[in-house]
Amino acid sequence: MQEIERKFLVASESFKEEAFSKTHMVQGFLNTHPERTVRVRLHNNVGFLTVKGKSSKSGTTRFEWEKAISKNEAENLLLLCEKGIIDKIRYKIKHKAHVFEVDEFLGDNEGLIVAEVELASENEHFEKPDWLGEEVTGQVQYYNSQLSKHPYKNWNH
Repeated sequence: MQEIERKFLVASESFKEEAFSKTHMVQGFLNTHPERTVRVRLHNNVGFLTVKGKSSKSGTTRFEWEKAISKNEAENLLLLCEKGIIDKIRYKIKHKAHVFEVDEFLGDNEGLIVAEVELASENEHFEKPDWLGEEVTGQVQYYNSQLSKHPYKNWNH
């Protein structure tokens, strides 16, 4: 139940040509406490309830628990979420031995594109695709829970 991942900005949209999956997602947060977040997500008519713990110092590792719930349950829980719903399109791209998940944000976070890769260990080697940009692992402002409170459109960039 440990999640180990690294997060990067995306330097170009060429990843879209390599995607084997494209999914629209809506998610909200029932709790965004620094020690834990509780997320509700709806995609492909399936809901998910996810609890994430505090990140390690490096920002790569944290506890994650997830349970599938019905579309109806997710829709009802989304109504109870804190202000700031995340709306995004997720692309999945296989590159060498890994699958990258690339989130193209919509709404208040439009213009932000972030890629994540899950790893088996913190120092696992992986090949970086050409479209991968600056690493932002552990930078809290890129967490979805923070983007819901402080959207990308309000950043100084």
